[in-house]
Amino acid sequence: MRSLSGKTLFITGASRGIGKAIALRAARDGANIIVAAKTETPHARLPGTIHDTAAEIEAAGGAALAVKLDVRDEAEINAAVAQAVDRFSGIDIVVNNASAISLTGTADTEIKRYDLMMSVNVRGTFAVTRACLPHLKQAANPHILVMGPPPSLLPRWYGPHVAYTISKMGMSLLAMGWAEEFRDSGIAANGLWPRTLIDTAAMSMVGAIKPAHCRRPDIVADAAHAILTRPARDCTGRFFIDEEVLAEEGITDLAAYAVDPNGLLLTDLFVEEAVR
Repeated sequence: MRSLSGKTLFITGASRGIGKAIALRAARDGANIIVAAKTETPHARLPGTIHDTAAEIEAAGGAALAVKLDVRDEAEINAAVAQAVDRFSGIDIVVNNASAISLTGTADTEIKRYDLMMSVNVRGTFAVTRACLPHLKQAANPHILVMGPPPSLLPRWYGPHVAYTISKMGMSLLAMGWAEEFRDSGIAANGLWPRTLIDTAAMSMVGAIKPAHCRRPDIVADAAHAILTRPARDCTGRFFIDEEVLAEEGITDLAAYAVDPNGLLLTDLFVEEAVR
């Protein structure tokens, strides 16, 4: 069994959803987790804070550092990285999970919402990775994981919500660029995206998506774990779909990941093939 024991993961948006699931999966190995997210006090509509997640990480067997972080703020990023290094003596893995979403057309996307998606999704991913880079260069098996889809120029992904699509494709293009830029340094950079919709609190705010049509975040967490425990020099520049990663690991029965075993799973955005 490959393990993240002793590894230090800097995870953005880790207070809930997929980021939290990745953190808890790593915690079961005995990893160190920097829970880097904005929610320090309870949100009116979204459950979970950085402190709640940190407590769950430690209960699962990991070590946690809760850091309030807005990825749009360079000073906060630098301070969070400094705290992480002071506490755990380095950073082995960066998971760029924080993301803003608005599935709206051009006329209905206010400029402040456009700026938010670009600032969080693209700029934030770049800024966090850049700040962690000196420590990744010193790590034994360094990985950058971006929660972004396979890059695509298909017009159908852009027409309905061009601003959001550009922001997510921007995250993926960063991963592509870093894979090439850091190839000789042995730092892996990959993208990961779910085949199906994932049941998260953020999903419930986007639209009328029923949990029965979704899988649990655990499937993405298990796929992330598989990627992050692979040799960095041999696993870079790829855009993984969670199902495909698990199949490579010999896991093909995915029924346990469904919220409702009898529900009709819906394919996520940016995925070309329907759920099997």
